[in-house]
Amino acid sequence: MKKSIVFTVITFLLICSNSLFSQKKSFYENVQKKNVSKVLDDLNLYATKADFKNYFNLYAEASTFIGTDANEVWNKKEFMDYAKPHFDKGKAWNFTSLKRNISFSTDGKYAWFDELLDTQMKFCRGSGVLEKIGSQWKIKQYVLSITIPNEVTNEVVKIKSPLENQVISDLKNK
Repeated sequence: MKKSIVFTVITFLLICSNSLFSQKKSFYENVQKKNVSKVLDDLNLYATKADFKNYFNLYAEASTFIGTDANEVWNKKEFMDYAKPHFDKGKAWNFTSLKRNISFSTDGKYAWFDELLDTQMKFCRGSGVLEKIGSQWKIKQYVLSITIPNEVTNEVVKIKSPLENQVISDLKNK
């Protein structure tokens, strides 16, 4: 009888501690999702306000921006050089997140996201990776893609083929 009571108490305590751990982990993840979302929302806000300094402070020093053109794969400095004239005009670009998904590595040091954006190019998809550096989330990689509805894919391919065929050939022959 004593063994049965002890076993029941231990089982109860294990279930309670597991439940508390899950709640604590869930709370921590929700807080971190809000922190990552704030970085991404600020990124869009600073671009709209043409706040060059704060926009690029959201990127890690060793980061990559991959744009909509196949040739747009830039480190932070290269992206800054590209973006500076746009920011100098007083308004770089205006993106609004419509839907966002955020996931974390098991150690909590990395977050990756994908989001559907409303832009001047209509729907775009932003995706990327953030790293927690100290107490701040920094963008390590950002990928901007223009979405193409399946119904018009063939038409888009016809338009872009003459522009990309030679580039594809050159890359295959390297």
